[in-house]
Amino acid sequence: MNSDGAPRLGWWEQAWPLAAATAVGVPIWLSTGVLLYRQTAESNSWLLTGDPLVALGCLTALLWRRRFPLAVAMTVAVASTMSSLATGTVLVALCSLSTRRRPVEIGAVGLAYVTASQFAALLYPVEIPPGSWWALLVFPALTAGTAAAVGMAVGARRAEVRSLRDRAESAEREQTARAAQARARERNRIAREMHDVLAHRISLVAMQAGALDHRGDLTAEENRVLIRGIADGSQQALEELRDVLGVLRADPDRPEPPQPSLDRIPALAAEARASGLDVTLTTAVTGNPSDIVGRTCYRIVQEGLTNAAKHAPGAPVHITLGGTAGDGLDVSVRNSAAAAASATAGSARPPASGFGLLGLTERVGLAGGQLSHHPTSDNGYVLSAQLPWPDPAHEKGA
Repeated sequence: MNSDGAPRLGWWEQAWPLAAATAVGVPIWLSTGVLLYRQTAESNSWLLTGDPLVALGCLTALLWRRRFPLAVAMTVAVASTMSSLATGTVLVALCSLSTRRRPVEIGAVGLAYVTASQFAALLYPVEIPPGSWWALLVFPALTAGTAAAVGMAVGARRAEVRSLRDRAESAEREQTARAAQARARERNRIAREMHDVLAHRISLVAMQAGALDHRGDLTAEENRVLIRGIADGSQQALEELRDVLGVLRADPDRPEPPQPSLDRIPALAAEARASGLDVTLTTAVTGNPSDIVGRTCYRIVQEGLTNAAKHAPGAPVHITLGGTAGDGLDVSVRNSAAAAASATAGSARPPASGFGLLGLTERVGLAGGQLSHHPTSDNGYVLSAQLPWPDPAHEKGA
């Protein structure tokens, strides 16, 4: 990289400016020699030897125009006083300097070039027609202005290309970040669905297996009921897992299966009761909330029953539902302390993942509600939420 942040130049990028400088300088040098020969009828030794050597030095200095743009441009501008062949080199250096678009630098080098051209007239005393002295001033100023304008246009184009490249790279980085966020959201969604589907079933199965292992006083019929419950719960867990995986693998246009809602909470409580939990359900809900509110309420009750089966097996669990359109929907799942006999069956409990309440908090937040969970004074635990339930009739009236 160079001082202006541009990449190093290749051989062609270095060669063509030298060729352009030579192509501009050679006609000026030849025309100067022709005029001198016509007026003096003899060749000028400096024009044939010193002038080309100075021009060669200027061309060599041009190779460092990207690293030291101002120093190179000013050097060749001053050196052009002694070399007409270096005129093209000065214009190329001025053009390269102008790509930086710094008016002070451009003006200083341009003034130096125009001034040097006036002193060059003393080195080669070519007679000019009377009254045409202004041409010696206008022509260098015009060529310097043209070189500066071309350089500034090139610099503006480079800045635009650099800006477009930066924008493209920024857009690519943003796209990569969005893709990573989308993958993270999808992983979280999959983990949440897997937890909602499996944690409840596996918790009930583990609780039944623990009771079967630690209760030696059960009758054959009671053992058969527990074994049948374990088999049914395992089968249901596999079926629900298959449904979730089927949705994840399905085409985007394929409709998803029906999601649980508020009207399935009594069946959820009955399943937990059949698995051995002491569950009571109190419902005071008037009307039917929206699908997202009902589904969120179902997941809250499911998570509360799962946690009760994990951490307080055998403890009474009370589910309370209440609310109406316009007032919101309140749901709570409260369990008392675990029974001492059940507490000894800790080895049969499934490990706590710690992500159930986190995922539930996110789900409730997306529904616009608030979730709270904390221990109670009797060493139990309560999980409650307040969900919004707008009144459709009121919204239409508004």
